[in-house]
Amino acid sequence: MYLATVSTNGQITVPIDIRNRLGLKAGDKILFIKQGNQVIVSNASELALEKAQKAFSGTAENIGLKNEADVENLISNLRKEQ
Repeated sequence: MYLATVSTNGQITVPIDIRNRLGLKAGDKILFIKQGNQVIVSNASELALEKAQKAFSGTAENIGLKNEADVENLISNLRKEQ
């Protein structure tokens, strides 16, 4: 269990163990998610990346990309079109 104190400006210091677990560094955004009478703290950047990965899941297979060479060929072809 970790304890933080709220300053008069509404600021808190996130304990080092929590920062490490969430992969937080200076300037990162923290997301607070209310669930019932509890609040979950999350690394907002990491959560956004996870959502993006889920949104694009299966896309490579759908367009026929099977390996890194396929990706490089696609990029090369797209650059030629420009």
